[in-house]
Amino acid sequence: MSKRAAAALVAGAMVAVLTACGSGGTGSAGKGSGHKLVVGFSQVGAESGWRTANTKSIQESAKKAGVELKFSDAQQKQENQIKAIRSFIQQKVDVIAFSPVVESGWDTVLKEAKDAHIPVILTDRSVDSKDESLYVSFLGSDFVEEGKKAGDWLVKEYASAAGPVNIVQLEGTTGSAPANDRKSGFADVVKADPKFKVVASQTGDFTRAKGKEVMQAFLKSQPKIDVLYAHNDDMALGAIQAIEEAGKKPGSDIKIVSVDGVKDAFTAMSQGKINYDVECNPLLGDQLMDLAKKVKAGEQVPRRIKTEEGTFTPDQATAALPNRQY
Repeated sequence: MSKRAAAALVAGAMVAVLTACGSGGTGSAGKGSGHKLVVGFSQVGAESGWRTANTKSIQESAKKAGVELKFSDAQQKQENQIKAIRSFIQQKVDVIAFSPVVESGWDTVLKEAKDAHIPVILTDRSVDSKDESLYVSFLGSDFVEEGKKAGDWLVKEYASAAGPVNIVQLEGTTGSAPANDRKSGFADVVKADPKFKVVASQTGDFTRAKGKEVMQAFLKSQPKIDVLYAHNDDMALGAIQAIEEAGKKPGSDIKIVSVDGVKDAFTAMSQGKINYDVECNPLLGDQLMDLAKKVKAGEQVPRRIKTEEGTFTPDQATAALPNRQY
């Protein structure tokens, strides 16, 4: 009887172990091939045509890739993004991705994500942190290079001019990576020739309305403006309204170089109102979903993934306009 009881106990233990393994196997499968990848994404806001296209790309790509996307609009406020990231952590998403409103002030919340073993991907904009272990990869543009491309065009455009060449600058959101980098890249190029003078520079918050407002102030305060350098197309388009209302011709009386390459700017270029545009591609959705899947699978991914982008003259923009997606 004792042998029989012992055998029964062993058999029962084996069943229990097998049941536990089976249960664990089901859970593993649930978090593996059968598990729908969950990505929490915090967007800067909807401040521009570029940002709207970026959001659409990410939402459509998530749907196409079978990814559950938890989307949050920060309305251009860092505190809203921090709340969203903490919410994603509480919801135990698989991957967190976000486009930071500004560069600094992220270490605490990103450390919380790291402690929760949730990998973080930066999209479009980077963060200023000494601890690079807080995120696994950055997907986006080289903003310094964009600023340099704008400066290179200006240097060539005014190669034979005696000077001075008076420049006003519409900066992006204060403290944001594109504003900081597009400003420094441009400055690095034009500072080599003293005839180029930035006579006024102010933030337009990447919005059309603020771009118009600041340009109106520039036109009143500056007796001579030769060039407008805008950190994005929406501000440039707002500035064009101000220039026209002041009785001047954008593109000729005041030459305009901008960054983004959105469809509305291409239309303005085809009308001769913008002279040069440096592309910043917002269609990052497919790359982001692919990257999130690799990160969740534990694959090694590059620390920085750059998007391929070009530059456009009015003739090139006019030719590309009919097929422009954003």
